[in-house]
Amino acid sequence: MKKIIVIFLGIILTAEIAAAEGGNTMKLTSPEFENNSYMPKKFTCRGENVNPALVIENVPEGARRFALIVDDPDAPSGNWVHWVVFNMPVVSRIEENSAPGIQGVNDFGKNRYDGPCPPSGTHRYIFKIYALSTELDLQEGADKQTLENSMQGHILAWAELTGLFKK
Repeated sequence: MKKIIVIFLGIILTAEIAAAEGGNTMKLTSPEFENNSYMPKKFTCRGENVNPALVIENVPEGARRFALIVDDPDAPSGNWVHWVVFNMPVVSRIEENSAPGIQGVNDFGKNRYDGPCPPSGTHRYIFKIYALSTELDLQEGADKQTLENSMQGHILAWAELTGLFKK
């Protein structure tokens, strides 16, 4: 285990990163798109507006739950949250169009996935999965900030996948 401290949006997060043998860490991919490439329209406001399937690899031992945040750092008003999910079971795959845990509120004011829908230009949509050492004491509708505060001290590892979309 290696301990790191990350300052994320003004919050200090302490995480112990569990590295698999050979230095591998947790990995997040999708069979629908490559990292830093365009997401299919199906997963956006121009399509079916459903979440893409996600594949999680190299989960550290001791992980009890996952949390997932999807946001757009390129939104005109600042970071825009598209999906908040927590207390997810530790699985190797999140299926397309599924609600794999308790859903928090997104910046559309809804407890669900709302896909990319930029007003103009190309935006990045960052899927962030966190392996947690415990189940969180949160209720449905918790926002991203509340989730991030609750995760402090419980993050074993995390991974990111970035999808792009242009209207």
